[in-house]
Amino acid sequence: MLSEPRSGRLAAWGNALLAGSVSPDDAALAIVGDDAVHRVEGLPGEAGPVGLTLALGRLRRLGVTGWRVALPAPGHPLGLSGPPDFNARALEAEEAVVGFGAPYGLVPAVTEAGPAGDVHVEVVWQCLSVREAPPADVPSLGEAERELAEALRDATSVLTRLDVAASGPVADAARDAYRARAEAGREVLAPGYPPRAVRVLELAQRVALLVDLAYDHGHGGAVSAAEMAARVAALRPVERVARRAQVAAYNAYVEERERER
Repeated sequence: MLSEPRSGRLAAWGNALLAGSVSPDDAALAIVGDDAVHRVEGLPGEAGPVGLTLALGRLRRLGVTGWRVALPAPGHPLGLSGPPDFNARALEAEEAVVGFGAPYGLVPAVTEAGPAGDVHVEVVWQCLSVREAPPADVPSLGEAERELAEALRDATSVLTRLDVAASGPVADAARDAYRARAEAGREVLAPGYPPRAVRVLELAQRVALLVDLAYDHGHGGAVSAAEMAARVAALRPVERVARRAQVAAYNAYVEERERER
């Protein structure tokens, strides 16, 4: 998981925009990233899709004062608060953003076209009603940090024992790419986030990278069905912890606002 989820970018930079830390144009550019274009559909008062800058401004006027992230998976509605229709769409997309202060949420639909190496990516965020309630299963930053450290230690021990620690040229290249991005000083979160949120997100991304590499490239000695099952059993809770920590980091802006009330 070398790149952040689109919902993470939208929440982080949307929160920075709400805080007055960045301009609307800078926020939109950061959210779009390497994609070609992002639009928002279903916005109250609009008959068709509109651009991100207009949409974020409109939602602010409708009462949104912060954005949370949801990264649900089957059996784990992480960050969701309902209703069922929104939850189902978010689960299908595996991500969403949920407004704080007003009952609106956004779910991305991604389309890709073009040959390999020149893929044109468009994202349409569907604006839907959400239930104003605490998000499901989101830990505090402190809890997330402790869980990550424990999960990383446990997973490393199990994978080493199974001889399936990710290795080989593909895994090495992925780790080198992560280090290069970190050394380039990339912004892990948008301006205005507390340092602890940045630290938790960085660790969560490193843990998620370990999981991805172990799943995709860490064949090692795990050749029997029992060994493969043991690897999956070791990685599944680690992946869950990493997702929870990412959501906690992205949601830190809103959690601070709640504490200030």
